[in-house]
Amino acid sequence: MKNIGHKITSVQPGSIGEELEIEAGDYLISVNATKIEDVFDYHYAINDEYLEVLIEKPNGEQWELEIEKEYEEDLGLDFEQGLMDDYRSCTNKCMFCFIDQMPPNMRETLYFKDDDARLSFLQGNYITLTNMKDHDLERIIHYKLSPINISVHAMNPELRCKMLHNRFAGDALNKLKRLYDAEIEMNSQIVLCKGYNDGKELDRSIKELGDLHPHMVSLSVVPVGLTKYRENLVPLEKFTKEEAISVLKQIHYWQDVFLKKYGTRFVFASDEWYLTAEEPIPEESYYEGYGQIENGVGMIRSLKDEVEEYLDSCEKEESNPTTKRFSMATGVLATPVIKEILEKTKEKFPNLDGSVYTIINEFFGADITVAGLLTGQDIINQLKGKNLGEFLILPSVLLRNGEEVLLDDITIKDIESALNIRISIAKADGKSLVDTILDKE
Repeated sequence: MKNIGHKITSVQPGSIGEELEIEAGDYLISVNATKIEDVFDYHYAINDEYLEVLIEKPNGEQWELEIEKEYEEDLGLDFEQGLMDDYRSCTNKCMFCFIDQMPPNMRETLYFKDDDARLSFLQGNYITLTNMKDHDLERIIHYKLSPINISVHAMNPELRCKMLHNRFAGDALNKLKRLYDAEIEMNSQIVLCKGYNDGKELDRSIKELGDLHPHMVSLSVVPVGLTKYRENLVPLEKFTKEEAISVLKQIHYWQDVFLKKYGTRFVFASDEWYLTAEEPIPEESYYEGYGQIENGVGMIRSLKDEVEEYLDSCEKEESNPTTKRFSMATGVLATPVIKEILEKTKEKFPNLDGSVYTIINEFFGADITVAGLLTGQDIINQLKGKNLGEFLILPSVLLRNGEEVLLDDITIKDIESALNIRISIAKADGKSLVDTILDKE
């Protein structure tokens, strides 16, 4: 007989669960006689100081445990599924979807499209609201889950249906008002596609999302990413330098409007727009706390400032006998930034002997210029035979979380072997980057 509860995979040492002899392989059936739907039900239910927890052993024996504990004290149980439920996949067929532009025969997890509000709350993922039922919306409101990150793309319902290729995508915008009325904090994003949601449509979207302030906290605008694998997909074009300048002017206009109205800029352009337009990256205060940094808004400014602050704290060395020749590799967009950081570091440490190599994305296509989408094979093919020195620095954004594996399943050890060089991974903060350049890590 199949268990109807949630399988426990481990019990944390010293926890209430261990004290009550709950073990890996047991199943959680209910808390206070209430069935647990997912991780939010679970954490909400176990907050109380008195609990009645029903556990089922692998042999079918059931234990009803009475627990007295501190308010919000955890039971120390880890479950087979992080959400204690199946992940909800996306039901849209967005014209700009990056996953639809992936080449065949890559690892299966790269083709999964999530559109789960619970992941939005837990991990910051962006959702479209199109597969969210009233029950799901009511649970968000009931548990006061926020912030929720929402991929809007267009506030014109007909245009949104067209862009998401989903006839319910326009009606899903009504959920924004319900979340607003419930005072749920939201962040939003627009993936801008030339000839569709730009121009007057962008003006409309910015204005209508701004009308939902203060519960709609911020909006980011990012350019569409286009790979060479777009056969049988809607034709889309990348933005030119002149068009990027125009988009920035449009966003800056609305920022002035919102600063006067709300005291916040509200809408922000991702760093790619400034790099494409060849315009200076704004100063730190412009980004108002970097609320959308995970969406590429202000990431470069933050890194530059962290580097300068750390270098200022370092003692100047006229000579550095331990410095070795090294090289750095990154994507097209980040190359000028990394070169600037290297030069600033050389001002402090004149004996540094390093160079920066730009990797063209042959795997996905040259229009993909961000470092995070580079592959091991491109790095190997383009650096083979180059004078790389004693070690090569690669950015951590290349790697799958917690593992030394790139998108094409080539590992750091594979690259080291192919190029006959030691690889150092630079984390995304300024101190780690400088320490990696100085070969401290």
